[in-house]
Amino acid sequence: MEITSRCSPIDHLIIIGNGMASHRLIEALVRHPRRPTCITVIGEEPVPAYNRILLSPLLAGELATDALTFRDQAWYAEQGITLLLGEKVATIDRNNHRLTTDSNRRLRYDRLVIATGSRPTMPKIPGIALAGVHGFRDVQDATTLATIAQRGGKAVIIGGGLLGLEAAEGLRKRGGQTLTVSVLQRSTRLMNRQLDETAACLLENTLSQRGIHIETNASLAALEDNGHGHVQAAILSDGRRLPADSVIVAAGITPNVALGQQAELSCERAIVVDAHLSTSDPHISALGECCQFEQHTYGLVEPIWRQVDVLSAVLCGEAPDGYQEAPTATKLKVSGVALFAFGPTEAAPEHDVLCYRDPENGDYRRLLLRDGQLEGAVLYGDTRHGPWYFEQALASIDLTACRQALLFGPADVEALQTQHADNAPSPASSSSSSSSSSHPPTSEAA
Repeated sequence: MEITSRCSPIDHLIIIGNGMASHRLIEALVRHPRRPTCITVIGEEPVPAYNRILLSPLLAGELATDALTFRDQAWYAEQGITLLLGEKVATIDRNNHRLTTDSNRRLRYDRLVIATGSRPTMPKIPGIALAGVHGFRDVQDATTLATIAQRGGKAVIIGGGLLGLEAAEGLRKRGGQTLTVSVLQRSTRLMNRQLDETAACLLENTLSQRGIHIETNASLAALEDNGHGHVQAAILSDGRRLPADSVIVAAGITPNVALGQQAELSCERAIVVDAHLSTSDPHISALGECCQFEQHTYGLVEPIWRQVDVLSAVLCGEAPDGYQEAPTATKLKVSGVALFAFGPTEAAPEHDVLCYRDPENGDYRRLLLRDGQLEGAVLYGDTRHGPWYFEQALASIDLTACRQALLFGPADVEALQTQHADNAPSPASSSSSSSSSSHPPTSEAA
């Protein structure tokens, strides 16, 4: 399917991929007065770009597919963008600045952006190619899983991270009492990259109360064939056997680097880029989950949005500062439970650990300080103050004087800081050699 409009044959930018990173780039380009004259976007999926973050409520039946779409097809034409849907780029000819799609369409580019994203990481175990084994990455996956949920039976989710838990909750909501949902987590706790043990236990209890079965320390060894090429059970390394009518793999992502490799671009875990998102070919850039900067690859939107800021400026003829890695806070909503986390997950011996827990309301906070500076936080339930904590950490503010109020957020901290300011000596009394001040110096801040 092609949606097109008139454009100049020169200064032709082609963007391969029509996911969230690609669309964010397009939105930035169309706002710029010196945007490329002609932009073509090629998307392998048959629909315009949509918000993958909302796949879980789509699976749960809480949203319609149209609610995920960023822009309808007419918008692209109105912006002077040619949109090719349901087509996959097969080869890139770097010498002649040409590419060929799987429909044998040939296009010439002046600049090329590869934004092909990633795919679910499939474990290399016996039975992984059986029918009934699925990923959870796109609208088609969500549609397939919705059918599975409505059919009922036993579903096993591989992966206890954000995507796996969202898939589990979506299946539970859509399937109701006819579907049994189990989650296998290789680690000792759910979401081990974001949550400490206490928060993970709270989350596990919440999901278990909803009827989702959680298996931690569960390493998948094989998937069992029913004799007709369809999965019928998950076999764990410790010998346990879990019956399964379907298996959903949500155990991480693998960058889509095949095009970069075919074009003989520098590739490691993903397509290698510099600080301006250029690959080893100066006419080709890579963006998002398919790219690698230094030793970093990407799965969260915040660093990718910062990449977009840099690349959009480059493509419009500017000379922006290069992309740099920066601390990232993770704000998540897992199955109706709000989470906010940044910094180390585990407390080191030198950390000052502050904890607060309200069992009645299901709230939990844990802060990690080092030498009076906030270095990490995990918030479960009430996450209102998460961004404020992150600001304090980024600014490397010494919070020693207000340590006792930190767990209760900025209002209590500011009140304590004001109290300390009121009790501080005035400049006149500080410079005087006498001790007649009504507010003598204090050592509370030490």
